[in-house]
Amino acid sequence: MFIPTLNKGRPSNTPFLSIFPLSTKMFLIWGLLISAALANANDLVGTWTTKSRDVLTGPGFYDPLNDKLLEPNLTGISYSFDDDGNYESAYYRAISNPVDPSCPGGIMQWQHGSYTLFGNGTLVLTPIAVDGRQLLSDPCRQQSGQYTRYNTTEEFREFSVYIDKFNHIKRLDLTRFDGSLVHPMFLAYQPPKMLPTTTLNPMPTGHKKKRELSSKSELHLIAREQLVNPDRWWWLGVLMTSLGGIAFFCS
Repeated sequence: MFIPTLNKGRPSNTPFLSIFPLSTKMFLIWGLLISAALANANDLVGTWTTKSRDVLTGPGFYDPLNDKLLEPNLTGISYSFDDDGNYESAYYRAISNPVDPSCPGGIMQWQHGSYTLFGNGTLVLTPIAVDGRQLLSDPCRQQSGQYTRYNTTEEFREFSVYIDKFNHIKRLDLTRFDGSLVHPMFLAYQPPKMLPTTTLNPMPTGHKKKRELSSKSELHLIAREQLVNPDRWWWLGVLMTSLGGIAFFCS
């Protein structure tokens, strides 16, 4: 029985793609790049955290109902990725105080949004702008903390997922565009531990949120925006006036 082969009629050392026209070559290369990107995206799925394993994305770090960040016991970083193109990040870092080394500050940052993985390995994280939060604390100052919205797109030149030879679990390395490395993270949950991926705290366009926190115990008692329709206050005034008139005539 005759079995056709792609090698027939060409030397054995001829590159495989050379037998195809240019347009077909480009299509095949594009398909290979897309396949590689999809495979790498699947590798990302899960919740990753640094060695302390005390900082994790999800409701244990940010409470969207009360709009407050929950301080972990130890510093660290966590990222989560799902298989629908959504991500979440949580940062908790200490800030050194050169004037008084015994009184360091701290910074907490939380974001979520969507991620895009390009064929060349570049990873771009685009946050939902209104949802990001940052808490900057300095317990040695009278105004010990500042709670604000936070919105920063993150771009990584490359990433790699592999089994760490010391911990024997999956490890994620992220490389920024300047070549610096994010602290190594290890797989903590799969599927990932994440808050809902839709907008959690919408606000009117142009409205900014910023609050000075006056005491250390107040760091987590963050006031939410008063998203009340002004028309409601007008109708409340009408109602109160009417009740006042009725009371006058009945007295």
